[in-house]
Amino acid sequence: MKQTQVPQVAPTIAVESSYPAKEAMARQTAAFFQKGQQGAKNTQTAYESDITQLQKWLDEHQLGDLPISSATLATYLSDATSRHKWATITRRLASIRKWHRLQGHPDPGQHGAVDTVLEGIRRTIGTQPNQAPAFELADYKEQIRAMPTTQSGVRDRALLLVGFAGAFRRSELVSLDIERVKFTPKGAVISYQGSKTNQYGQTEHKALFLGPDPATCPVTALKTYLALLDRASGPLFVRIRKGDRLSTDRLSDKQVNRATKKYLGLDYSAHSLRASFVTIAKRNGADDLKIMRQTKHRTRTMIDRYTRIQQVEEHNAAQELGL
Repeated sequence: MKQTQVPQVAPTIAVESSYPAKEAMARQTAAFFQKGQQGAKNTQTAYESDITQLQKWLDEHQLGDLPISSATLATYLSDATSRHKWATITRRLASIRKWHRLQGHPDPGQHGAVDTVLEGIRRTIGTQPNQAPAFELADYKEQIRAMPTTQSGVRDRALLLVGFAGAFRRSELVSLDIERVKFTPKGAVISYQGSKTNQYGQTEHKALFLGPDPATCPVTALKTYLALLDRASGPLFVRIRKGDRLSTDRLSDKQVNRATKKYLGLDYSAHSLRASFVTIAKRNGADDLKIMRQTKHRTRTMIDRYTRIQQVEEHNAAQELGL
């Protein structure tokens, strides 16, 4: 498979003798061009994975290497429906089209036959993504109170409470650093970078507030966990070694999912922490702007998506019929 090559774009502006050499400016411009094409780190990783998966599929079916024809693309997308959801299929399509454009090959996704196959897939499997279920607050607090006081238990208590109260994505949780946690009279402020919706690395902040019950207070749980770490910097959430010993290795995002299922139930996933924040806050009367200040959503669309199922039952005239 051919490797992606980024064109070297030379600047067309005039260069005075006091400015850097033209060659240096050309290299810098090309580097910026490449960075722009790559996009965010997570996007680049997904792109590379999608192209690798396509090449593997081509090898398995003895269909040669990239580039591919529109007919091969349509067949690939059709075959993917047996294993993947609509969101994955459309992401892979975008990656394949991008690879062809970068390599200077005709875009196989422009053919009408591909659009027709996509419409058939859309009508067959649907486009609605499965949503992470939201838990009930009383059940959540009961499970939190029952967590063990071992080092792994103290870590996971802080992980689940901070994840829920901060409406963090699991990738954000595991990227947090100790030195970016600042305690305040009201609770704590956590600073971080690199969220899914923050493509340019700006620092963002989330607030945690002191709760009346120490057993379920995210700030108390965080302080207790930090006392075990006994460090002033480095990864906040770390792996546990044999013998229930804390390490200095950053936790993987998969472990957030495992901890959620272990303590809250197999029906839930790491994203349930974030989904439950939105659902419970909305149910308790928080307005959308306050919710978005913590979740960092840019629009109300996702707020509506998270709370749709609950709203169907709680804000429905059918319960006022007197039956």
